Amino acid sequence: MKAARIHAYGSIDGAVIEDLPTPDPGPNEVLIRVAAASVNPLDLKLIQGVLAAYFPLAFPYALGTDLAGTVERAGPLAARFRPGDKVIARPEPLHGGAFAELAVVPASEIVAAPAGLPLDEAAGIPTAAGTAWQALFETAHLKQGQTVLIHAGAGGVGSFAVQLARSAGARVIATASAANADLVRKLGADQVIDYRAEDFAAKLRDVDVVLDTIGGETQQRSFAVLRPGGVLVGIVAPPNEALAKAHQVTAAFVFHKTDAARLRHIAGLCDAGSLKVVVDRKLRLTDLRAALGHVASGRARGKVLVLPAPR
Repeated sequence: MKAARIHAYGSIDGAVIEDLPTPDPGPNEVLIRVAAASVNPLDLKLIQGVLAAYFPLAFPYALGTDLAGTVERAGPLAARFRPGDKVIARPEPLHGGAFAELAVVPASEIVAAPAGLPLDEAAGIPTAAGTAWQALFETAHLKQGQTVLIHAGAGGVGSFAVQLARSAGARVIATASAANADLVRKLGADQVIDYRAEDFAAKLRDVDVVLDTIGGETQQRSFAVLRPGGVLVGIVAPPNEALAKAHQVTAAFVFHKTDAARLRHIAGLCDAGSLKVVVDRKLRLTDLRAALGHVASGRARGKVLVLPAPR
């Protein structure tokens, strides 16, 4: 089979497609034929080694942490999964292996794919939708009637967060480029602020929750729009505690954790028609560097998917 690996920390140029033996699933594992994998900013950080203190990779390392596909065979303790089952999974970062034709994944990290989506598009769900859910509901405890500001509402996490917040009955404000404003409104935003032409910090006050997907100056300026007692959740960098204290708000950092129960619930929302995947583009595994580069540019609209070559 073909799979993408790196042999040392470095740049995306170090990602190479190699021919490897077909892996065998262990007792609690499942062999999945990959329909698609999705690219996340996490992949870039793993390649660069900026998370080496948390995820010390063993080289060569097989890239990719989100996938959708079809079960080929399962280990004896994972027999609830049968050949032909359509599934999605988010392997732990230290395990990786999604950018491949075949992947072995622990059964505990696999759930049934939503039937209402094309299988390849379902690969865009696990990390991005899971991060949005974890930030909005498990960390910020967003409630019906509250106002939330979501930065980069057309991005991978942002596009899911807008939909989830709207479904929860919140008033949704999102930042986006003018070119993406219509998309973000269709996803459920009540108000879209063009971050290139408007100053969100001058326009907004008394927001209950801010979901910061950008970091840096955007995060620092977001404290001022919150009401006292509000919550800022960052997913790129830990928020400044001194600024949080000065503005009398709570600040938290979310790093996505694999959770099959959460992923199963999100897949159910897709089946119910209340959540969809925004796909920026689909590229072949042989074009993985281009896919990684597009995500690195920060201009991706929704998810970038990587598909193995046709069989």
